[in-house]
Amino acid sequence: MTQVQLQQLQKHLWNIANDLRGKMGADEFRDYILGFIFYKYLSEKAISFANELLQDEGLAEKYHQLDENNPDHAELIDGIKENSVEEVGYALAPKQLFHTIAERGRQGEFILDELSNTLREIERSTLGAESEDDFANLFEDLDLNSTKLGNNANDRNELVSKVLTHLDNIDFDLSNSESDVLGDAYEYLIGEFASGAGKKAGEFYTPQTVSTLLAKIVTQGKERLRSVYDPTCGSGSLLLRVKREVQDVDMIYGQEMNRTTYNLARMNMILHDVHFAKFDIKQEDTLTRPQHIDQRFEAVVANPPFSAKWSADPIFLQDERFSRFGKLAPSSKADMAFVQHMLHQLDHNGTMAVVLPHGVLFRGSSEGVIRQYLIEKLNVIDAVIG
Repeated sequence: MTQVQLQQLQKHLWNIANDLRGKMGADEFRDYILGFIFYKYLSEKAISFANELLQDEGLAEKYHQLDENNPDHAELIDGIKENSVEEVGYALAPKQLFHTIAERGRQGEFILDELSNTLREIERSTLGAESEDDFANLFEDLDLNSTKLGNNANDRNELVSKVLTHLDNIDFDLSNSESDVLGDAYEYLIGEFASGAGKKAGEFYTPQTVSTLLAKIVTQGKERLRSVYDPTCGSGSLLLRVKREVQDVDMIYGQEMNRTTYNLARMNMILHDVHFAKFDIKQEDTLTRPQHIDQRFEAVVANPPFSAKWSADPIFLQDERFSRFGKLAPSSKADMAFVQHMLHQLDHNGTMAVVLPHGVLFRGSSEGVIRQYLIEKLNVIDAVIG
């Protein structure tokens, strides 16, 4: 796909997203359109995996043609679903495929109940599997009974069917291993939603030019990374940008406090073909409940929320992340607390890059003490880019 074709696809997706706008704000209809795109991706991935297995068995049938009411087909479907959970992390039955449900919606059938059940079944298919944590409650923000989609069930069904039909007509070219059409389109939409969300955008998205600079800094001179970590990962765009700068990253780690954005980050990883065993995204407050505290990372990147509030409880002076500084960042500005946390998680030969408000360069009091310690005692600051 050429750059022009990609741009046309991106604009087409944005137009589809606008079908959902209605009474919703940008962040609300973002959750629906990105969730539907993600479902289409999972469906096409499942079809591709299943058809390869059928071909290996010398069978002429395609996965979408299998009938669960046929005993022979039912046995095949069960085997394929079992293999799918092990290899790609989840399973879908033929009747649950995106095209199947979209086509029923196109024909005027009521699909909301089955669509809701299908999204929950994707999550349930991972129970007890290695991928369970990565798929748990992944679609919880897609409330198909919300009046924001329409005042009654029929109106909601009509709107959702329209959006699924539009998406069903798009070829995301998943068979092309040389391109990441869907991933690029998804990133484009996240960026557009960030623009529409105004000041809150930084909660889930770092502008591409900024994330590229940070990614180049932490990967300078390297072809692969053992690990990369973002303690305030948002939608995961910064972590994925780091991954693009090298041939491979063995493991991606992140933490995000906002539940909806945390779900977005996990979807974003999977959409960019990061295997479920190669990322570990957690949902919690990083400063008060760090989830990877015993680990050290080769690369650490972040765009923390500027001047966020935190407790600054004196008990944190006993926390090894902060104790050597003898001072805590003020409760009204957690910027330096994030820096202290990130340094603690950085491996001795690792590189860290972080976006902060300019105030961290000159504010006094405890921040001045921490800044002086970073420079004089630790000598860890290589560059400040304004």
